[in-house]
Amino acid sequence: MDDALAAVVARLYAVPPEEFVAVRAAEVARARQARDTRLAAAVGKLRKPTVAAWLVNLLAHERPDLVGELLELGEQLRDAQRELRGGELRELSVRRRSTVAALAREAARLAGPDRGNLPLPEVENTFAAALADATVAAAVQQGALTKSLEYTGFGETPRPQLRLVQGGEDTPRTGTVTAKRSAPTQDDREQRAEARRREEERRRAEEERARAVRQARRELMTALQQLSDAETAKAEAERAVAAAGKAIASAEKRVKIAQDALADLS
Repeated sequence: MDDALAAVVARLYAVPPEEFVAVRAAEVARARQARDTRLAAAVGKLRKPTVAAWLVNLLAHERPDLVGELLELGEQLRDAQRELRGGELRELSVRRRSTVAALAREAARLAGPDRGNLPLPEVENTFAAALADATVAAAVQQGALTKSLEYTGFGETPRPQLRLVQGGEDTPRTGTVTAKRSAPTQDDREQRAEARRREEERRRAEEERARAVRQARRELMTALQQLSDAETAKAEAERAVAAAGKAIASAEKRVKIAQDALADLS
């Protein structure tokens, strides 16, 4: 990629996906105005990224230092895997999980506070794939992904089995390198155990939320019934007060009549 195209890519893949088409058209027009037909054709072929891919690209362009740290960690992980350094691999695996999560959060922060429902799991999967495979790492560092990536089966042998899955449309590239599948590593087992633990926590949280919702509804119905009963009692009391007032007025009238009659007799 020449410098001119690289500069356009850096600008284009850092803008939100909803602005991509308009910005690409402007870049094509600028290249044509400069009579650079080759650049205009190359820019016109650039594909719109998904939101997840845009978040990864955004981090690559705005925080290349963090992406550099990610790639360095990936090299350390692959070295430890190849040389079967179990203790170091376990320590690096802990760093891997925290690093991937931190990078996804930073990408979301760069996207701005108005962005909701961001596909952060897809972003984390892409960063995890970059840690597992140097080719993916180079693509992430370039900051021109159009789709999120997923690495199936962490671990590297002299000829690793690797499958990159790029979901959605307009997939720019897929790569498959096949070899004998290695036995599950300690890290694989830890990942599966962690996934099971998270799923169990999610299930328990959903059950607890459902119980809380049911309890809140019961309390609401009870409160509404109590309010209805209180309003009925108030209405009955008001009617009783009104009836009592009429009875008092009638009695006072009779007392007055009786007093007048007694005065006449006297």
